[in-house]
Amino acid sequence: MPKNLLDQLREMTVVVADTGDIQAIETFKPRDATTNPSLITAAAQMPQYQGIVDDTLKGARQTLGKDAQASQVASLAFDRLAVSFGLKILEIIEGRVSTEVDARLSYDTESTIAKAREIIAQYEAAGISKERVLIKIAATWEGIQAAGVLEKEGIHCNLTLLFGLHQAIACAEAGVTLISPFVGRILDWYKKDTGRHSYPPAEDPGVLSVTQIYNYYKKFGYKTEVMGASFRNIGEITELAGCDLLTIAPSLLSELQSTEDELPRKLDPQKAASASIDKIAMDKATYDRMHAENRMASEKLSEGIDGFTKALETLEKLLATRLSYLEG
Repeated sequence: MPKNLLDQLREMTVVVADTGDIQAIETFKPRDATTNPSLITAAAQMPQYQGIVDDTLKGARQTLGKDAQASQVASLAFDRLAVSFGLKILEIIEGRVSTEVDARLSYDTESTIAKAREIIAQYEAAGISKERVLIKIAATWEGIQAAGVLEKEGIHCNLTLLFGLHQAIACAEAGVTLISPFVGRILDWYKKDTGRHSYPPAEDPGVLSVTQIYNYYKKFGYKTEVMGASFRNIGEITELAGCDLLTIAPSLLSELQSTEDELPRKLDPQKAASASIDKIAMDKATYDRMHAENRMASEKLSEGIDGFTKALETLEKLLATRLSYLEG
């Protein structure tokens, strides 16, 4: 009896749900789950999750007391909401949840470290081991340095908004647990830049980028895991079958589950180990030079940080409005 693509993919790749929608996670039962500010903001506006938002706001009010200003209460709730969703998700999945540091700290190493420690403290206060949490940080040079410090403390990190080999190498050399190269956003950039309407999956620039990073890591024995992210179609996913992990939106998980076809392995550590690849010595000057030369990575990193920042600002306003409603 033929298997669907999702079942076959799970035999060679860890499947992660890319959503803050708890019902979707219950449906697909991924090992891990990852969220970002845009996903949390979207989930916080769904009626079925109003209870999580309200409980978080009430907890923040209780912590600060009745005399605290509404803006202070909303700010504390904002800090706690991603963890509140993370705790609910961890009730369902067996593995890890990724929770993101405030994108506005992306170029501030010390503040990123401090915020990551706060997030882990919130999880531990709720009885969750730091082994079950990945701290998501944008793959700026400053963010990567913060992740290196955190990893030495046993706080595991997922470096996101990753678009280039230079970012990936810097992450691996910092000892980062996991990286999330953004396949679909790379494709978006190339389609806009070239005027092409589509690319075959095997020629998709995002697929080629993740393949290059995966092969580089396996060739040189890095322990950092590669988790392809931000997919636009299932062709991108099937071309990366065999990647360490893939984080996939519920709509594409559903399409994979309903499609029966053969799924050959495309990424293989043994093939990568025998590939002819030159090693690149990475330092800040090299990172900065390669980043400046890679127009796509430069533009998409900045754009991604801006987008997550806007989502956070929307969430702050949403929480302030909801608090006003709750408190009359």
